[in-house]
Amino acid sequence: MQLQKQGIRVLGISESFAHHDWSVLCGVVMRRDLHIDGFCFGKVRVGGMDATTEIIRMIMSLNRQDVNVILLNGCVIAWYNVIDPGEISEITGLPVICVSYKDSEGLSGHIMHHFPGDEKRLKLYEKLGERSLIQVKTGFSVYARGYGCDEHEARQLIRIFTLHGKIPEPLRVARLCARTVMQHSWPGTSSPDNI
Repeated sequence: MQLQKQGIRVLGISESFAHHDWSVLCGVVMRRDLHIDGFCFGKVRVGGMDATTEIIRMIMSLNRQDVNVILLNGCVIAWYNVIDPGEISEITGLPVICVSYKDSEGLSGHIMHHFPGDEKRLKLYEKLGERSLIQVKTGFSVYARGYGCDEHEARQLIRIFTLHGKIPEPLRVARLCARTVMQHSWPGTSSPDNI
């Protein structure tokens, strides 16, 4: 990853769901100078196991060769829909960095409670491994897991794109966009068919 490159582009992907059957995903392509030059959208089933496949589809739908890294707002989304960042990195050839914001003792117990006998989900979660604590220049701390990059590169990229608070800008904008799409796409229904 060429972090010194002024034109480095990140695809930040975040979700929004609020007691629906589906969660809306938004991807925002953002350059180091904070210019936005692309969007993609997707949907995953709440409590499903389709997040990895849908994120790969979103990345490929952009058909761009200039995206340098994928930034994910968490590795577990949409009520325990576990993402496989290693698979995303392997298929796309891009580094993947998952960012989360709270200290946690892990989700294994919650997965076993809500999805008894779902060994595939539990193994995928446990495969994620440990998170690294990263101090950002704003004084806040975040947690990250990197795939296809080392911890130093993940730390530097998160610091470059975090201007205020603790959420990197590509993820902040993607989350706002996903939330807006969810609120305006299908109020009162259970499926975002128009995404």
